[in-house]
Amino acid sequence: MNALISLVRMWLTRTKRPFYFSNTYEADLNYKHTEKLGLYVHIPFCRSLCAFCPYCKVIYDKELVSQYVEALLQEIEMVGKMQAREQKSKDLKGQNPKGSKAAYDTFAKKKVTSLYFGGGTPALLADDIERIIHKIKEYFVIQEGIGLELHPLDVTVPKLLKLKAAGITKISIGIQSFQTRFLELLGRKEMDYDVMFRALQEVSFETVSMDFIFALPGQTAKMLEKDIETAFSNHANHVALYPFIDFTYTSHSFRKIRNTDKKNLLYEIVAYMEQKGYVRDSIWTFSKDGQANYSSMTRVNFLGFGCSATTLLKNRFKINTFGVEEYIARIKDEKLPTALTLRYTLRQRMVYYLFWSFYSMEVHAEEFEEFFSKSLGRAYGLELFFARIAGLLTKEGQTYRMTTKGSYYYHYFENYYTLSYIDQMWSVMRKDPFPEKLIIK
Repeated sequence: MNALISLVRMWLTRTKRPFYFSNTYEADLNYKHTEKLGLYVHIPFCRSLCAFCPYCKVIYDKELVSQYVEALLQEIEMVGKMQAREQKSKDLKGQNPKGSKAAYDTFAKKKVTSLYFGGGTPALLADDIERIIHKIKEYFVIQEGIGLELHPLDVTVPKLLKLKAAGITKISIGIQSFQTRFLELLGRKEMDYDVMFRALQEVSFETVSMDFIFALPGQTAKMLEKDIETAFSNHANHVALYPFIDFTYTSHSFRKIRNTDKKNLLYEIVAYMEQKGYVRDSIWTFSKDGQANYSSMTRVNFLGFGCSATTLLKNRFKINTFGVEEYIARIKDEKLPTALTLRYTLRQRMVYYLFWSFYSMEVHAEEFEEFFSKSLGRAYGLELFFARIAGLLTKEGQTYRMTTKGSYYYHYFENYYTLSYIDQMWSVMRKDPFPEKLIIK
């Protein structure tokens, strides 16, 4: 099956060319005229390291945190000033010679869709979040709110009040499961959730999302339904159900469930959500009322700040170093902490665009054409036609929507992509902060 998926990738990108990441250093990020730009900030610090979690993370250390925050603020300033430098460069070339200094000092802030803090455990830096947001707002105007991930232990009234005062409008709580047996499988300790529920009752946010992991051994739809209703009955208005993915460098003591069992579980949960009137707003997320949303993933373009953060622009995909100390040292040298850069072919970028657009369950043909200046029908009309014949997609006007059947196969491809691409990439970068190159076939 892996060979078949590789053939599908080559067919969609119209090339046998692999994804080639190089360590070629570029001092600038050309994002001034990039539309629908999102922002992401990575906070790698945790109280303890969960064995199942694949993300870049280290144990909390007060001195290291202090150095990291200063480096993070400096990186934001370096990137933020790039649009001002671009304006100054144009002025000095004669377009506005008299106003070059004024243009440099009073440049227009870049409008961005949203800002998300991920980790790690960002709330461990609650005292610094306001400083980070303030620095970002010196260069960017955030239009759709600010989200932050929380460990259940951090959901207390004092911490929520502090985060809300800093400007956080959306929170996502990594519950994983309310049931002891599954927490034990994941290496999580059982906790008293009453403190968390009382805090959520006292301090409100635009979105309160709770994350759960499904497709664990012995897990049934009824068990997941119980978790979902516990969340919605205790001040959550949004839930995310992520399938367990077996990264090679994470550890656990159980076997994965069969793909057929995972498929059946997904179908049962989707049917349950539809029956209850909950609104599906992405492959893995559901809103209680159709209004709340939380997604740091479905951005057309984005700038990433912090170690391991990624940046996606029109034809570039850049990854910051995974090494926290190396990240700090690079910033002190006044250099971007980019470790690897991928230069997309047009077709590779199209496939990446469609892959993450379909994460939100739909793709709009007019938006595709606006982004690429090419018709979606001309680029992938045949593939979309057969996807509709197979029952994976429906079409209404210029919008293609994924069916439940389509979402299962999307998950299958996502699982392969994660294990074949992200797993390989992160495995290398966890060991080498600045690899010479990375070739993913």
